[in-house]
Amino acid sequence: MPSENYCNPNVRHDFILLFDVKDGNPNGDPDAGNLPRLDPETMQGFVTDVCLKRKVRNYVDMVKGAEPRFKIYIENRGILANQQKRAFDALNVKPATSPVEEARKWMCDNFFDVRAFGAVMTMGKSGQKDNNKELHWNCGQVRGPIQMTFARSIDMVVPIEVTITRVALTNADDTGRGDADDEQASSGQMGRKSMVPYGLYVSYGFVNPSYAKDTGLSQEDLDLFWRALQNMFETDRSASRGLMACRGLYIFTHDDALGKAPAQKLFQLLEVKLRDGITSPRNFIDYKLKLKDDNLPLGITLTRLID
Repeated sequence: MPSENYCNPNVRHDFILLFDVKDGNPNGDPDAGNLPRLDPETMQGFVTDVCLKRKVRNYVDMVKGAEPRFKIYIENRGILANQQKRAFDALNVKPATSPVEEARKWMCDNFFDVRAFGAVMTMGKSGQKDNNKELHWNCGQVRGPIQMTFARSIDMVVPIEVTITRVALTNADDTGRGDADDEQASSGQMGRKSMVPYGLYVSYGFVNPSYAKDTGLSQEDLDLFWRALQNMFETDRSASRGLMACRGLYIFTHDDALGKAPAQKLFQLLEVKLRDGITSPRNFIDYKLKLKDDNLPLGITLTRLID
């Protein structure tokens, strides 16, 4: 069991996650042809909190998924009602119209992402009725103690669309110039891939001890979460995402549950700027980082897991 104070779920933590992408698309926007997400006014890149949590879930499932307490509620292509039904089956409880507290607790005890990020688990249809009222696998709602913001790039990013060719087709007549029975395609097809040449992104996060007590978030859970942030890009490689890496993880730990300083005041202690003479960054070394930890408020300790 980790004993480090930054793994203590009974006190407040605020943290900064710094990561970069090179020649890749860190988080495509389906409403924009899967182009990298952008702030249209500043041209800064976005990566959603949902995207980051997905990577955390994948890492936890990879390293701890065989253990009952570390199952993942929101699985890729999963059916949430089936996950909620597991609680009722385990407790031998019938579906209901109102939340079942025992089922809520069972979900927190057995699913890491419910304990960490929370979940709305009210509308899982059971297919059963009582007095014409539809019954649900109703596990209630959980407010997660760990929350993260969208990541935003430090500087503007310029998305690039690169034309690629496809030499093998799914069907012989996909180009419109062949017959379905042909043994070979009449020609290939053209396609496009979207990427940013380089972007350094920062996301902010918070750990609320009051919600941690409610969900049962443990020291082991918090230690696993920090490890996931450090390693989630290493276990989630793909050609479309290019080269992504965690470049900094800074945890501000307060010595009580309410906290000793506003989060925004702590986040301002990290200064990230382009080095002199650099106008178009293409590597992490093009940036200069300065953490003014000599100005830490009383009652707060700083842990640099990656620096």
